[in-house]
Amino acid sequence: MEYYSLKHKAPNVSFKKAVIQGIAPDKSLYFPENIKRLPDSFFSKIEHLSNEEIAYQCIEQFIGSEIEVTELKKIISETIDFDFPVVNLSDDISTLELFHGPTLAFKDVGARFMARCLGHFIAEDKQVEEVTVLVATSGDTGGAVANGFLGVKGVKVVILYPSGKVSDIQEKQLTTLGQNITALEVDGTFDDCQAMVKSAFLDLDITSKRQLTSANSINVARWLPQTFYFFFAYKQLKKKNKPIVFSVPSGNFGNICAGLVAYKLGLPVEQFVASVNSNDVVPNYFKTGKYAAQPSVATISNAMDVGDPSNFIRIREIFNDDIEQISKMLVSYSFNDTETRKAIKYIYNKYKYIVDPHGAVGYLGLKKYLSENPKRLGVFLETAHPVKFLETVEESIEIKLEIPSAIRSILKKKKEAFKIRDYSEFKAFLMNRYPLM
Repeated sequence: MEYYSLKHKAPNVSFKKAVIQGIAPDKSLYFPENIKRLPDSFFSKIEHLSNEEIAYQCIEQFIGSEIEVTELKKIISETIDFDFPVVNLSDDISTLELFHGPTLAFKDVGARFMARCLGHFIAEDKQVEEVTVLVATSGDTGGAVANGFLGVKGVKVVILYPSGKVSDIQEKQLTTLGQNITALEVDGTFDDCQAMVKSAFLDLDITSKRQLTSANSINVARWLPQTFYFFFAYKQLKKKNKPIVFSVPSGNFGNICAGLVAYKLGLPVEQFVASVNSNDVVPNYFKTGKYAAQPSVATISNAMDVGDPSNFIRIREIFNDDIEQISKMLVSYSFNDTETRKAIKYIYNKYKYIVDPHGAVGYLGLKKYLSENPKRLGVFLETAHPVKFLETVEESIEIKLEIPSAIRSILKKKKEAFKIRDYSEFKAFLMNRYPLM
């Protein structure tokens, strides 16, 4: 399998090179040359397959012979060694819980998979002695990447996060690990963090001294394994024999884009709902037919506070940039903080189920779609454990949450982060204060 730049101004590359580079030399995202539908026999027997077998069938075409079969299966096994349960709330509404990994967020899957692939490539390639992974996070990405790459030989990780705009638990998850993980607290928004990362990839002063890559969902090894759990959900829901609708809380749109790849692989899905908060770039795209980035707005569902979602260009590529074709498989709705808080309370009162703010937005999008399209089986993704947004959830449902032991231990640790204000300080940090290769 080869990968091409979405700007078509750079050479095609292998999976290995796409992972190590992160983004193409023309500063665009990589995309697989083709997506081959899985055979009907795979879906007819999916309920009898293990999650490891399902994941291997989903990902192997995107990697080919670049990772030996036994090693790839080992990577998969280590990536998904936790549960992905579908919890039924009613006859027509379920939630897919994606918070049973080590950092209690869906991004554990992509981060763990990428870390193991990158570690494998560095170990086998004597020309690549060290890679510096740059990550911008609006919340959960930082913790998942920090945990996934902790202690990986030949990899240093630099995480940029917006000061005061992530939850206390999220901040502790990315600032307390040490070793090869460094956190930078940015005086700005997530979009500022993401812009700094992109600027670093363009900066020859830095790239001449460091091999940079990204662990955001722009990296194919972070993005593609997120297809796994859509198949895991179908495996659990197949017996219900109803059209399935997935509602995905969406910020950078990597997760829902992976769902659409699952659809292209043949997954029987009727519709995807991109449920967003007040950062409504994509709903506006469907209204106007024009994509227009905008400054991000801070909300209680902070992981979705993105004003220019990087992966939406991949969604457009999947459907040949035809808005009519995109609209047949994808709708998008926006909800504000007041609606989100009310949804958290409503779900708890009605179902005795506790959601985090992102899951609440996913639920709202699903309910809106089902109100106009009944007799479907709706699944909203619960992308993070509610305890990661302790204050918001407790205020909404007026009860105290039990904090998992893993989180309690993190809260006792001392935060260590360097504060920066702008790109010049970020560059100076990379060039001077952070040890060079």
